[in-house]
Amino acid sequence: MGLTEWAYSLSESLLSEPLPRRWAHSLGVAKRAQSLSPILGRDAGLLEAAAVLHDIGYSPSIATTGFHPLDGARFLRDQESADERVVRLVAHHSCALLEAEERGLRRVLETEFELERPELVDALIVADMTTTPTGEHTTPADRLDEIVQRYGPDTVVGRFIQRAAPEIHAANKRVEGRMAAVGAQPM
Repeated sequence: MGLTEWAYSLSESLLSEPLPRRWAHSLGVAKRAQSLSPILGRDAGLLEAAAVLHDIGYSPSIATTGFHPLDGARFLRDQESADERVVRLVAHHSCALLEAEERGLRRVLETEFELERPELVDALIVADMTTTPTGEHTTPADRLDEIVQRYGPDTVVGRFIQRAAPEIHAANKRVEGRMAAVGAQPM
């Protein structure tokens, strides 16, 4: 079984029954990641695998700290011996260091997991932040608004996502620029 097939199977086993909406979101993020393949080259499959796995830390069967990037990355590393680059992308997806800081876990996340290449980090941010909770395409601005409304502006997630907004928009601009440079548009 290849990396992406394994990733889809694992994510489905962890999310589809206990968290069907999170599973739909993960499928949508993977689809968005596929649309960025013109700028990813040989890392396209790697990003797609990370995209479908990025939220597995929400699964009740593996959640331990309540911080899904850390829980998912630890599970992938410790239980699945997953590709190190996939693990790093899951650990740091969508500005996770900022949320880790809000939770008092920044040092833990930084110590356990190195950052992946910036182009891949940007691509995963864009895939995640242009996908609704039900897997549909959206804009980064609408996605950010939805997250703040869902969690509340004064919650850990609400505060973190508001702090992360400038970097999310900057990542989107960088990805759009790379896509335009190769004459491609994300789907």
